[in-house]
Amino acid sequence: MAAGRNYPIQIKTKGMKSIVYYLIAAAFILASCESEELQEKPPNIVLFLVDDMGWQDTSVPFWKERTPFNDRYHTPNMERLAVAGMKFTQAYATHVCSPSRVSLMTGMNAARHRVTNWTLKKDSLQPMEKDHDSLEFPMWNVNGMSPFAGDSLAVHAMPLPQALHDVGYYTVHSGKAHLGAIGTPGADPLNLGFDVNIAGHAAGAPASYLGTENFGNGEGQNEFAAVPGLEKYYGRDIFLTEAITEEALRALDSVVTIAQPFFLYMSHYAVHTPIMADERFVQKYYEKGLDSIEARYASLVEGMDKSLGDIMDYMEQKNIADNTIILFMSDNGGLSAHGRGGALNTHNKPLASGKGSMYEGGIREPMLVKWPDKTEPGSVSKYQVIIEDFYPTILKMAGIDSLQTLQKVDGQSFTAALTGEKEYAGVRPLFWHYPNEWGVEGPGIGAASAVRKGDWKFIYFHASRKMELYNLAADIGETTNLFEEDSEKAKELAEVLSKHLKAVGAQMPIDKATGEKVEYPIELWEDDAE
Repeated sequence: MAAGRNYPIQIKTKGMKSIVYYLIAAAFILASCESEELQEKPPNIVLFLVDDMGWQDTSVPFWKERTPFNDRYHTPNMERLAVAGMKFTQAYATHVCSPSRVSLMTGMNAARHRVTNWTLKKDSLQPMEKDHDSLEFPMWNVNGMSPFAGDSLAVHAMPLPQALHDVGYYTVHSGKAHLGAIGTPGADPLNLGFDVNIAGHAAGAPASYLGTENFGNGEGQNEFAAVPGLEKYYGRDIFLTEAITEEALRALDSVVTIAQPFFLYMSHYAVHTPIMADERFVQKYYEKGLDSIEARYASLVEGMDKSLGDIMDYMEQKNIADNTIILFMSDNGGLSAHGRGGALNTHNKPLASGKGSMYEGGIREPMLVKWPDKTEPGSVSKYQVIIEDFYPTILKMAGIDSLQTLQKVDGQSFTAALTGEKEYAGVRPLFWHYPNEWGVEGPGIGAASAVRKGDWKFIYFHASRKMELYNLAADIGETTNLFEEDSEKAKELAEVLSKHLKAVGAQMPIDKATGEKVEYPIELWEDDAE
């Protein structure tokens, strides 16, 4: 056992299969001899995560009606998954990547785990956070998550793959990790409970998607963003999305014919910048009249969708589709504030803004789940889900009803929604907290906190202390701020948000003008009362 770890049932040593696996595998083999029913084996689980994919970057509509963007993109395998499973129309992540990924891996809300911005350099704030004109930002957990107790500026928690590994799952990471800063234990997925790591490291974007460019490896390339571990594809005419999918499925070949269940975390670098053309698909988008950037972007989306189809085909070919759960999600809203073709901050309409923003365009995500014999094919749920909910949900899917974790798990299982036992009644609040700077200007971008409860959403901007209130059922585009019109509802949500931030010890920036921490929103009402 690695020094410093404190996992309740940790047995794994790097390069060895756990004793737990052998015991459980033996039980599975015995069960399979006694019965041919596939349900005797715990389900295989595929978590398919896309990077920077917007709510409408798909031909699957997630709103009450189709939008022009749904007609722009071609994602037949997402359509196929939607027909086979359940579509969630109100699913959320955070508005930048590392906070979502750490929440997914720990079940913790970002305000609690304090990995509130994207990670890269060890022990260092992001450059844009060091000289803000009005705010001094807190030293958040810039090193990401860690499997070791006592690591500085990192959250120590029981990772999701470790929990699954310790009950016998074969765990495969393929693609983007972005869970720990360069040179920290959390940067390597093998330290977080994965048996296999394909191409995952500290960086959040690839230097290149092209095998002909060695995915950015080589003299004069971006050493931080060069994708590791894919040397066999160097010089080949292959797209990164395809390469990591091929490697993921090859990794599963060793276990699909035996009793051991698997957890595949298919975590794509696509559709993150650099926006490069996937030549297999891009021509049709040029012919549609899209400008070159948007055509390349659409080809990235379709290449991602092909990966989903390849995985679904693999499960069917291996006769394991009926015992394989597939969850599809994005880590934040679609990029729109920079680097795109056409008018900025319009790529997620009718949602406002995009990646980096507290508005819906930055946090609302496409989400699909296929759970054979559990989800009704072609069903749609309005259940409100947030990224930390995946942790307890996946554990429950795997048959882990209780787990002694190091961390307080904020997420709530949505298995009852998947099985049709429960529909969201608008009681539970969802929280976002970002005491940081992303470095790009745009609507709703900047240090802020927010809460959604039922149809209502309240946003508090730290620098200006501006508060905004929206009824999303009536105004999904967040066009009309109801703060003045319904101040009592605003105060109610300000109190809910403030209580949460206080309860989890949320960090707040310091106002440079006063030298004091930015107030929790409810404190502004209290000050007015005085």
